[in-house]
Amino acid sequence: MNTLVKTPVNRKQKNQGMNWISQYRRLAIYARDGFACCYCFSSVEEGIQLTLDHLTPYSKGGSHHEKNLVTCCRRCNSARGNRDLQTFAYAAASYKEIEAKTILAHVNSCTDRALDIKTAKELIARRGSCRQVLLEMI
Repeated sequence: MNTLVKTPVNRKQKNQGMNWISQYRRLAIYARDGFACCYCFSSVEEGIQLTLDHLTPYSKGGSHHEKNLVTCCRRCNSARGNRDLQTFAYAAASYKEIEAKTILAHVNSCTDRALDIKTAKELIARRGSCRQVLLEMI
């Protein structure tokens, strides 16, 4: 069974908010991706707001599996919408003056890495929340 694609769900029927993923997994994905946007490479130290982006958009049946999620800044996440990854990589490359293949290779590199849930849990236990961990990085 492919864990990256699921049967589409009506978003109004499934309230997502921030509760669709645990703080531990969220922080572990941010850490796996270097606390930086996988598309524009801006980092949390630069003051960007991190989000998670579904490589196969949730609205098109993408799952919440870690291999389908990457760290993304709010700007890139909003700009991407539900466009497919390659289309968006070409658009992002044009405004960041890099090649789309660089973005796509970086995304693949990030999703190939394992998550370190244990370290994420330890950081949240010491700091109280994923948000607090990120605030202390700035």
